[in-house]
Amino acid sequence: MKDVLHSFAPGVLALLFLLPQGVQAKEVAAPQQLANVVILATGGTIAGAGASAANSATYQAAKVPVEQLIAGVPELKQLANVRGEQVFQIASESISNDNLLQLGKHVAQLAASAEVDGIVITHGTDTLEETAYFLNLVERTDKPIVVVGSMRPGTAMSADGMLNLYNAVAVASDQSARGKGVLVTLNDEIHAGRDVSKSVNIKTEAFKSPWGPLGMVVEGKSYWFRLPAKRHTAQSEFDIAKISSLPRVDIAYGYGNVDDTSYKAFAQAGAKAIIHAGTGNGSVASRVVPTLQALRKDGLQVIRSSHVNQGGFVLRNAEQPDDKNDWVVAHDLNPQKARILASVALTSTQDSRELQRIFWEY
Repeated sequence: MKDVLHSFAPGVLALLFLLPQGVQAKEVAAPQQLANVVILATGGTIAGAGASAANSATYQAAKVPVEQLIAGVPELKQLANVRGEQVFQIASESISNDNLLQLGKHVAQLAASAEVDGIVITHGTDTLEETAYFLNLVERTDKPIVVVGSMRPGTAMSADGMLNLYNAVAVASDQSARGKGVLVTLNDEIHAGRDVSKSVNIKTEAFKSPWGPLGMVVEGKSYWFRLPAKRHTAQSEFDIAKISSLPRVDIAYGYGNVDDTSYKAFAQAGAKAIIHAGTGNGSVASRVVPTLQALRKDGLQVIRSSHVNQGGFVLRNAEQPDDKNDWVVAHDLNPQKARILASVALTSTQDSRELQRIFWEY
């Protein structure tokens, strides 16, 4: 028996002693098939560069191409078969409705391919939450779609982009992420694209969800703690393939001493809906109410939201008689997400009751 054991290489011999009874060596040796993940790059801080390593807040966004981003994280090849595409290269505050449509249609084409298991989108953080929510509404797939960014450029000390990208690919390649809607991964956390929002502009833990993250990523493994309750992606009634343009929706900010100037200006500019980013419970100043009532009678949709930083929750017929005014409330969506949902919803209905139903469900 000793002579037989000596005939094995030392590493193989060690493996044989570690195998449970009844497990064949060929079962252990079978390679695990990696998922196919496409990284779509759009620019932002994660593709930014500063003048020195000390520049973490002063830098130029959208400078590094997708090939360089991928090459900077060689560990990605241990998670998935990764390839990259440069969709556009801009700072996210400049992303337009046309950009959203272009990105959304490209994501849908990739998701429809049997050769793609997951999609990662690198994105600037300023409007990352808006893009994530838009995709959450219009992508009819259960394949993981993960939007990721960074708060520091890759040239900075303690840059967060490499780990954020690694975590995003880990989630996008994970079967357990299927059917959970569009996700956002930053600072080791997994957030629902619907809920998450940028809450601070100078820290790596900038993104928060009022109802908490869905889970965490630790050393490339996803851990889940809750599921999204609202309709999304494969269960959505909206389809990017059927949307050729997005109607104009603007946000008017409520504050002390506010008047109706911005509301009238947006209406004159052709807005189909105005998101009132109100104080508290979406409150509307008494001097603004008559203007909003008149604009609604002219056909413009009025949607009350709250600019409370985290957890603004607008109750219907509280503060204002929404039924009487034929207004809509944004539920728990912040103003920028309410704008996205209103713009998508208006592609299929002009009925305020239908819009309210949509805001409850999504």
